[in-house]
Amino acid sequence: MSAVEGYCDARFQKMRDAFASSLESGEDLGGSVAVIADGAMAVDLWGGWADTERTAPWTEHTLTNVWSTTKTMTSLSALVLADRGDLDLDAPVASYWPEFAANGKGDIPVKALLSHTSGVSGWAQPVEVEDIYDWGKSTAMLAAQAPWWEPRTASGYHALNQGHLVGEVIRRITGRQLGQYFAEEIAGPLQADFHIGLAPADEPRVSNVVPPPPLPFDLNTLDPDSPCYKTFTGPAPDASTAWTSAWRGADIGAANGQGNARAVARAQAVIANGGEFEGVRLLSPATIERIFEEQANGIDLVLGIPLRFGIGYGLSEPTTMPYLPDGRVCFWGGWGGSIIVNDLDHRLTIAYMMNRMGEGIIGGPRAEALVRAAYAAVA
Repeated sequence: MSAVEGYCDARFQKMRDAFASSLESGEDLGGSVAVIADGAMAVDLWGGWADTERTAPWTEHTLTNVWSTTKTMTSLSALVLADRGDLDLDAPVASYWPEFAANGKGDIPVKALLSHTSGVSGWAQPVEVEDIYDWGKSTAMLAAQAPWWEPRTASGYHALNQGHLVGEVIRRITGRQLGQYFAEEIAGPLQADFHIGLAPADEPRVSNVVPPPPLPFDLNTLDPDSPCYKTFTGPAPDASTAWTSAWRGADIGAANGQGNARAVARAQAVIANGGEFEGVRLLSPATIERIFEEQANGIDLVLGIPLRFGIGYGLSEPTTMPYLPDGRVCFWGGWGGSIIVNDLDHRLTIAYMMNRMGEGIIGGPRAEALVRAAYAAVA
């Protein structure tokens, strides 16, 4: 098979072994793992196959759809804008996007979009996947609808629309689409090969995701008025959609980011390193601390599991993420198993991106094994 390639500091050998074992067993088809420790790349590994026929190896420059790991790039974009004084996280969304005030949403603050507490966790029916490719139409739909629960009383995962919500605020302020803003202000300066809206020239580098087992709940048994049902039918998720050029080229800051572990780690490492990575400063320590202002802590109304949200990221929660330590740790992951962890206390960034999707929404057994091995190396 395609061997594990790349660099691995000797301290993280168990992490390399875990990755190699997962590829050898077939749990992973192809993927990548990265760790940045104390501001330096300690692990940069890739291996396996980019296709189910096992004819094309996963290379150093392979990209794949990382689903909701994309949300961390959207959140980082908003935090950079806030750090520069152009965005007030506490201000009403409507102060930047007046149309959003419709149907009782006038007082919802920007930080509610970033913490999944706005009450607008999906598109109201009727909506099709093709609608979300049309930025003007899809954001106008979100602006017009009413919240599905009392805003800021609980989280309800903004599964597919968070990038449109936050991205429209960014567009109103900067005049740039989210994908363009991210590319110019974050990915470019940090040399992070991550894309929200992929250029056609990069499509040959993409490894198609392998769809996962069904979601861990049956939509047919849910109350049609519940936030869970509305979110996951507005529109319904279908992993094979990510195989299309229309999906890859759209601006979907909640779910269509194309990248690999190195790219994700390079972009996110500014958070674990005081706002700066390799001489590029994007955030102040004060802005980073805002991530850890708890906005919700309890059963998420969409995912139905205990979650704790700060501003833009999930925070350590012992039931759902028992393998993350207490302290200043923020994270998120993607449908099927990818994960990104920033640990400020250990100055550690851990990323795992892959093409074979597993069960669940956030992390999974493969991610857990890799994260545990990373922490064992720095214990």
